[in-house]
Amino acid sequence: MKDIKPAILLFIMFTIICGGIYPALVTGIAHALFPDQAKGSLIIDKAGKELGSNLIGQPFSAPQYLWPRPSVTAEFGYNPSASGGSNSGQTNPDYLKTVAERVKTLRESGMTGLIPTELAQASASGLDPHLSPQAARLQAARIAKARGIPETAVQKLINENTAGPQLGILGAARVNVLAVNLKLDTLTR
Repeated sequence: MKDIKPAILLFIMFTIICGGIYPALVTGIAHALFPDQAKGSLIIDKAGKELGSNLIGQPFSAPQYLWPRPSVTAEFGYNPSASGGSNSGQTNPDYLKTVAERVKTLRESGMTGLIPTELAQASASGLDPHLSPQAARLQAARIAKARGIPETAVQKLINENTAGPQLGILGAARVNVLAVNLKLDTLTR
């Protein structure tokens, strides 16, 4: 019985420390040092309306917008509460049919040449907010035609919104789809 009391006290103490004090401290430090990231890296317009996050992809299917990587999250695409891939393998007939349909849609939109895999296959998380610069540039002609603007203006916007590898060495160059699409709307207004 004398061993139970210290065990219970340690349990309560570590629950308070690890479940309350430590998370509150880390959250406070995160909000102090990285306020935008700690709040979800939200994109907010001048009127204060939340438009989305730099960290989570959003669905765009209209021809005047940059199309993101496909999402297969549950219930609806780009659902952050149901992040995950389809778990379908490369030999799954349903998966192959889905990829073929996506490629067909891209071809029908006017895309020629090699289709980057990121435009035909969903990611593991289903939430990718970025495309490679190559995948973004392949869509410039369609976007320009739909908006009635020069393709060079779209290419310039994509180039301006291309971020290099993190710290210069981690990952690859990337283009944030939501950021480009928001700026595209300012081009034609």
